Amino acid sequence: MNVLRGGRVVDADGTREADVAVEGGEIVAVGDVDADGGEVIDVSGRFVAPGLIDTHVHLMMDGRPDTGTVHGESEATAAYRAAANLRKALRAGVTTLRDLGARDSLALDARRAVAEGVIEGPRVLAVGQNITMTGGHGHPWGREADGPDEVLKAAREQLKRGADAVKCMATGGVLTEGALTGAPELTPDELDALVEAANAKGVPTAAHAHGVVGIKNAVRAGITSVEHGTYMDREAAELMAARGTYWVPTASALRGIADHGTEAGIPAEAVEKTEAAIEHYERAFEHALDAGVRIAMGTDAGTPFNFFDEIPRELELLVEYGLTPKAALEAATVNAASLLGLTDVGRVAEGYRADLVVLEADPSEDAAAWRDPAHVFSDGKRVV
Repeated sequence: MNVLRGGRVVDADGTREADVAVEGGEIVAVGDVDADGGEVIDVSGRFVAPGLIDTHVHLMMDGRPDTGTVHGESEATAAYRAAANLRKALRAGVTTLRDLGARDSLALDARRAVAEGVIEGPRVLAVGQNITMTGGHGHPWGREADGPDEVLKAAREQLKRGADAVKCMATGGVLTEGALTGAPELTPDELDALVEAANAKGVPTAAHAHGVVGIKNAVRAGITSVEHGTYMDREAAELMAARGTYWVPTASALRGIADHGTEAGIPAEAVEKTEAAIEHYERAFEHALDAGVRIAMGTDAGTPFNFFDEIPRELELLVEYGLTPKAALEAATVNAASLLGLTDVGRVAEGYRADLVVLEADPSEDAAAWRDPAHVFSDGKRVV
């Protein structure tokens, strides 16, 4: 048994002085703990928090300015990149992540490789391939399907492969050439078919949706989470709150493009789409916070200048857009865990996985505290 001694525990339940005992990858005690001969790690003056959970990443991408350049690369190159991204994320304090769309079986294989100890990384959940209309957003690496029957089959294919969720493209996107960012793509009937397939297996669903019509279509179909939600209006926010739909804002994705532009090598079309969306995105946060939409943290890591070792920056952006540091912490821990259907991560409590980060400041008061963790523990193993 190892004991983190002298620090203050901070999670969705608040901040309190407590030691944390870890054994066999699990938190076995929080409070006054007798080390009983185990290793004692002095964390005096520091804060012990849950590991971060990123609910939206793309392991096949690495933050390069033009993501289109990954499509012609070999499977082996993509696998090496995924392994590097996993290591970077873990060392930044991310202990669980969900890949929301990759080529072939890349993310599903990464999940297995981490679980079996072949490579170092956070716990991985994966959707396999995202489902898109023919020529729709993300089609170069997605599973194209048209009509409810094809979409139903495509969803069942991902589930057969062991997908932890089913992801679809409800609207166009920023990084697919020729796609209209806010335009609906999958129809309401197609979205209904996708949700039907996922519900039959008890797995969550996620919809890439920028435009307001696509957002509402997804919510009415029963989609678990809306990804991006850039053009969300008040009606859409209220509908999401009423239906319990999660919002994964991926602020790092838009900001990575907007803050760097064509001068950094990002395709002009992607920059133009982003610039057109920024003002609407700011209002989306106002609507979501006013309506009480549940927010889970996700970065879309891998998109331009959106690097895996900078995932903690997302919490600072969430605060910049109106969340409190405590609400940002909840979005990246308990809310994210709930969205993913995980019941043993996201808190520092007995019976939870020993996924922990040790920070120099209280993250419930300062979102920048997540940067540069002093220690990172994954399933009880110290990796930083």
